Amino acid sequence: MKPSLPHSRTCADRRRLRPLLLGVALALACAPVVGAAPASKGAAPARIDPAHWPQPAWPLALDPAMEKRIDALMAAMTLEEKVGQVVQGDIASITPDDVRKYRLGSILAGGGSDPGGKYNAPPKDWLALADAFWEASMDTRGGGKAIPIIWGIDAMHGQSNVVGATLFPHNVGLGATRNPELLREIARITAAETRATGMEWTFAPTVAVPQDDRWGRAYEGYSEDPALVASYAGVFVEGLQGKAGAPDFLDDHHVMTTVKHFLGDGGTDNGKDQGDTTVDEAQLRDIHAAGYIPAIAAGAQSVMASFNSFHGEKMHGHKPLLTDVLKQRMHFGGFVVGDWNGHGQVKGCSNTDCAQTYIAGLDMAMAPDSWKGMYESTLAHAKDGTLPVARLDDAVRRILRAKFRMGLFEKPKPSARALGGKFELLGAPEHRAVARQAVRESLVLLKNQGGVLPLAPKQRVLVAGDGADNMAKQAGGWTLTWQGDGTRRADFPNADTIWDGMKAQVEAAGGKAELAVDGAYKSKPDVAVVVFGEEPYAEFQGDLPDLMFKGGKSGDLELIRKLKADGIPVVAVFLSGRPLWMNREINAADAFVAAWLPGSEGAGVADVLLRKPDGSVRHDFHGKLSFSWPRRADQYANNVGQKGYDPQFAYGYGLTYADNGNLPALSEDPGIDPNASRTSVWFDRGVATTGLTLRLTGADGEAMDIVHPNAATADGSVVMTAVNTDVQEGARQFAFKGAGLVELRANMPLDLVRETNGDVLAIASVRVEALPAGGKVDYLATCGAGCRGEIAIGDALAKLPQGQWARLGVPLKCLRGAGADTGRLDMPFALRGSDGLRLSLARVSIGTDYDRKVECPAP
Repeated sequence: MKPSLPHSRTCADRRRLRPLLLGVALALACAPVVGAAPASKGAAPARIDPAHWPQPAWPLALDPAMEKRIDALMAAMTLEEKVGQVVQGDIASITPDDVRKYRLGSILAGGGSDPGGKYNAPPKDWLALADAFWEASMDTRGGGKAIPIIWGIDAMHGQSNVVGATLFPHNVGLGATRNPELLREIARITAAETRATGMEWTFAPTVAVPQDDRWGRAYEGYSEDPALVASYAGVFVEGLQGKAGAPDFLDDHHVMTTVKHFLGDGGTDNGKDQGDTTVDEAQLRDIHAAGYIPAIAAGAQSVMASFNSFHGEKMHGHKPLLTDVLKQRMHFGGFVVGDWNGHGQVKGCSNTDCAQTYIAGLDMAMAPDSWKGMYESTLAHAKDGTLPVARLDDAVRRILRAKFRMGLFEKPKPSARALGGKFELLGAPEHRAVARQAVRESLVLLKNQGGVLPLAPKQRVLVAGDGADNMAKQAGGWTLTWQGDGTRRADFPNADTIWDGMKAQVEAAGGKAELAVDGAYKSKPDVAVVVFGEEPYAEFQGDLPDLMFKGGKSGDLELIRKLKADGIPVVAVFLSGRPLWMNREINAADAFVAAWLPGSEGAGVADVLLRKPDGSVRHDFHGKLSFSWPRRADQYANNVGQKGYDPQFAYGYGLTYADNGNLPALSEDPGIDPNASRTSVWFDRGVATTGLTLRLTGADGEAMDIVHPNAATADGSVVMTAVNTDVQEGARQFAFKGAGLVELRANMPLDLVRETNGDVLAIASVRVEALPAGGKVDYLATCGAGCRGEIAIGDALAKLPQGQWARLGVPLKCLRGAGADTGRLDMPFALRGSDGLRLSLARVSIGTDYDRKVECPAP
């Protein structure tokens, strides 16, 4: 077996072991910071001293002629027009007429926001909407100034919101390629396909440095290593925008970029999305800020503030970091944009009112569905002096400067620009070829027992597993929909699944390929390729309590073992957004390939797994781990710089066909009890947590497990829709048209005897939308056949403030008193409603903190 690279983070080791890193990135990440000093003992960990931070050179000198034009425009702008420039609304909640009236300077299309509300809206609809918003911003009939609007969108791995676009591997896979110039080309193609559909601004790249693989956004990070992230950040910015100072910089073939999320999003405690980052200042600077240095040096036009806090202070309100460090010390000359209602999480703020965020240094508030209230309150604050006019003017100037740099004041509507409407660019063959190269170079070979790979194509090849012919699973989150779910194969006209690629190459060589998702083959194959992995997810919906793959009960291990028992060699291809504890699957398979989330070009997998017909290697494995792989399921964090970290596969590991791929049997002890309750939270932000399943059961008794944010029972008695809370789609609303059930079922029975004896409650964060007089609402818990507890909670719900979020507590003792055995709950929570009930649910957990408690019924 090829020896693992040591899991070292010293700069000397980086230089010795990672020669593919750009020299400039290493210099930036490893050079001592002028004036830096180690944190003194007893110093406040949240203290920020700008003198300890680097000073990258901003590459764009002020243009006197441009500044003169900005001066003239701002002198003529009303206060209302200035406020309009610093508020951004989402296309799901704003119309061109709203822009015409309120003169907003920007719109976005957030995850799940599409023209006409159709996730698969055709490209022409995107372009038509871009024209409509542009025309509204340039309409001066009401006396407003003609200031072109800019449209931002999450082009996360290609223009991934639009049907037919090229879908590149997610960043976790790109990190494994160690190919910065490939990243530059991917960014250039993404810019071109984005421009074709009418947008000129993308919320990318993400330069987070994830330090805990449980984080649901880990796949948005290139690596756990700041030096690798830094080596990509600048070239990706240049690919999107063009090179600062070059004639094509920010022209119609490029888009404005957003480097995100500033700062510390990858370092939150326990990997919790939007959580608190409590590292010291040196770690915040040296690890989490590494990507911003080359990005600023490349002229990134915007930076997005992060949802996370730094030692309890939300970044959207963190003046020392947004202003003193980013804008002043680090010479950032673009503008700072917020994240989805992130300003509303600042202490003392709401989604519709937050002068503090601008005072702290935010220049444009992302107020997707709260834009009107935010506009009105900001205008009031500007008038009464709460928001200083000088700060407002600085924000407006920064935004206008970016628009002037893009030449937007001289440009026609989006469809009339150089690439507008050139839909042949979406999924163009030359673009797909680059994406296919990226897939090939991102694959990491972890095991190749007996040299089973590469496979001869002229044989009987079974392709199995639920990821084999599954574009949604292959592409992951941020693909046509926010979570990447709810799509159909027809939504990907310019794409190949892994099965498509395998079938084409096997049959072209004279072999026979068979697809059997469940492994039930018709004729015994010579070899099986099993493709499996995580279901699509995005942001907090992907947060995990530990690194057990699907709670250790995926069924994929059994499939591999079944095929092996039939005497069939098995190659496992694992689709995931992060390393997970897979020792059992690695042991069971003859070869194991980490394929990450490859995107539209599944044929790139076949390029590497299969030999040429003449027996020679078509493409060797190239990828190296950019995230270390865990030895146990409780080995959550990457523990940068800490002694004693002992991963199963270290950073930089990755076999080639020239290596001895034999692997000794790995320990199958996960380090945790997979059968135990792994969390006190059962439902959070709209989804069941790991180890539980959300199910709807109709009045007719027919049940359905829920994987999408919107669903309904077959008889229509329960209809579920996603609703926003302080985060996008942070809750689910249930409308009852009969006696249906909303259930949370445990994969393994929960033992809550200790909690029951300790007066713990099941607590549901609910919002009562409609509660018919006399309507029945019951809480149910079951514990196997013939075992259940049932409590009426309608009266308690009626006492909650209608239309407002509140926490309703149901004592576990009540459930026990009603007949439930709390030592073996297989359904710890269910609500049975009646016709007319509408109830929104954001979270269900056990604890002791509630707003109203249900009283136990008399025995």
